[in-house]
Amino acid sequence: MNKTIRLSSVAMICAVAFVFTQCKNNKSKEAVFIDPLPSHIDSTYMASQDFFMYANNGWFKANPIPASENGNGIFRTIQDTINNQIKSVCESSAAKTDVAKGSNEQKIGDFYFSGMDTVAIEKAGITPLNDELKRIDGVSDLNSMVAQLAHMYRIGAGCPFGFYVNMDDKNSAQYAVFLSQGGLGLPERDYYFKNDARTANIRTEYVKHITAMFKLMGNDDATATAAANKIMSLETDLATSSRTMADRRDPYKNYNKMAVDAVTKLNPSIVYANFLNELGLKNVDSVVVGQPEFFSGLEKYFKKYSLADWKTYMKWNLINSFAGYLSKPFDDQNFAFYGTILSGTKEQKPRWKRVVEQTDGSLGELIGQVYVKDYLPAGSKEKLLEIGNNIRNVYAEHIKKLDWMSDSTKVKALSKLDKIVMKVGYPDKWKDMSNLTIDRGAYVLNVMHANEWEFNFMLSHYGKPVDRTEWDMYPQTYNAYYNPSNNEIVVPACNILVPGFEGRMPDDAILYGIIGGS
Repeated sequence: MNKTIRLSSVAMICAVAFVFTQCKNNKSKEAVFIDPLPSHIDSTYMASQDFFMYANNGWFKANPIPASENGNGIFRTIQDTINNQIKSVCESSAAKTDVAKGSNEQKIGDFYFSGMDTVAIEKAGITPLNDELKRIDGVSDLNSMVAQLAHMYRIGAGCPFGFYVNMDDKNSAQYAVFLSQGGLGLPERDYYFKNDARTANIRTEYVKHITAMFKLMGNDDATATAAANKIMSLETDLATSSRTMADRRDPYKNYNKMAVDAVTKLNPSIVYANFLNELGLKNVDSVVVGQPEFFSGLEKYFKKYSLADWKTYMKWNLINSFAGYLSKPFDDQNFAFYGTILSGTKEQKPRWKRVVEQTDGSLGELIGQVYVKDYLPAGSKEKLLEIGNNIRNVYAEHIKKLDWMSDSTKVKALSKLDKIVMKVGYPDKWKDMSNLTIDRGAYVLNVMHANEWEFNFMLSHYGKPVDRTEWDMYPQTYNAYYNPSNNEIVVPACNILVPGFEGRMPDDAILYGIIGGS
């Protein structure tokens, strides 16, 4: 799903420091751990020259990257297990037709059903987006364009700049409104300027891709080609005013708090107070602008390009955001560019996997409640908390004995260590998604409704104290993160899963190696 929200927390991949293989003894089907694993060794490599390939290439040969993936390893293995569990949740929910409307089961089941109902999806084609396209056609001036932009951010098709509400980077007790550069269909600005053969080819194919999409939308060749060229020109200009990825690494240079009116002075074509009002944010006095020069550039482009050009650009953002949820021609064309040309993936995942992942992405808070009850070994949350507290205690002893740290610094380090919030397993309080409406109608509309719920949930934080109990991951998310603003470590419950120990708790030695070691 194309989410407007961007997590402020620092994502952390939990690197699993073990490998496994099936026992050769036919009497045992459990995994064998902590073994030199001779079957993984490739003796065509010299251990002294390339130990990594010597130790692992046997596994690589036996486990090639699937055509529908761009990588393979322990993450993929665990994620496949989780996806199958979520699939069971989705299928069992979809099979029930007598559940209460508005219940978690109804929403999960109907969302999954709508994604798997390929007959209805193929029959509908682009028609589920007709009302959205008409809205764009109805834009008649800059004021109505501002209202339309606000609507597009709400449904998850934001353009031409970044917008979100999150914890203020300089005051973790309050939320702030953030504006940043954005509006690009390629991953980042350098794709528009680098001249190596691969990047140049991506630009060529990108224009072809946009052309193909506009033709699928019903435009003739000439109109589609003109639209693609105009969009490429506009996005290249946006990229010209954008900072490089290296320049965006400095948090101080990318934190520029200013009055809302000051942003409008940078980009007078958009009255940002009106934009925020359209979103439902009232009385916002200041915003954090990541890259002020981008908004100055944006003003030049509102003068350079006509209203008709901007409407074409908005249509592109709409179809580019939702093509994967439409009929096969749109879905295939979207994957051909973003999946194959851009990412190198040879074929799409099976439909059930894609719909499971989308259902989890959109309704993960609801699925998480079922997942915790049905798939976690008993005592998972308590065990994760035990591991975290034991590691904290050991760290405290190490800090006390450090000979290179001053006594005053040790006091501060121990204080911070003591105040680390450990969110493990699953939240104590689930988010209330009761006002989200899901049915067995158009899949793409269900995705939009979920996007809008999440966007409104994000907006609801503004003006309130920071909720430090809130999670940015689901219990079935195989990952973890540390959020420095909250001084919190978050380890979702499924990190306790270990191949060979399905449905039961591994012993402490393995858990400390996986969770504590990483």
